[in-house]
Amino acid sequence: MKKNAMILALVVIAVAAVWFWDSSGKEPIAQTTNQPVGKGNIPAAPAPKVNHYAPSFNLASLDGTTSYNVGGKRDKVLIVNFWAAWCGPCEVEAPDLKDIYETHKDQLDLYAVNATKYDKLREAKDFVKEQQLVFPVLTEPKGDVLDKYKVSGYPVSFIIDRDGVIRHRIEGIIEREQWEIYLQDVISS
Repeated sequence: MKKNAMILALVVIAVAAVWFWDSSGKEPIAQTTNQPVGKGNIPAAPAPKVNHYAPSFNLASLDGTTSYNVGGKRDKVLIVNFWAAWCGPCEVEAPDLKDIYETHKDQLDLYAVNATKYDKLREAKDFVKEQQLVFPVLTEPKGDVLDKYKVSGYPVSFIIDRDGVIRHRIEGIIEREQWEIYLQDVISS
């Protein structure tokens, strides 16, 4: 009887620890700003939260020939999408991202960051080929950027305005129409 109580106590402690670790610093799903885009005080320190400057990073493309920078002012709005080849929701989301990019490529850039630390490069390349992705796909072999952006599940997307401020954090997949609402909010500002 004491052994069962001890096991139950350990399980409760483990679940509480996982919940605390997973939720610390994590924003709600599809977190958005309640104030007009481009208004309000933006904290100087970058953070992976709405109304904060996007943490900077530089990652290589999937083929290793180019590197891409995130952070600071840009000419276009930017979507940064974190994904993995083994992620079922990422596969569901891929056609919408492709359509978003093709529809708005004059007004936005889209960088798909593969969680290469937890994925296989060959599978990532197969995924990109199968989905016929036309936007830059970056590799994240060390996990540092995943940590900076507090990514613990996939997909996670950030819509970043021209000033380098995160305006929307989207965890999981959302309807194509909702993407359009978020994008118009940022593109038109």
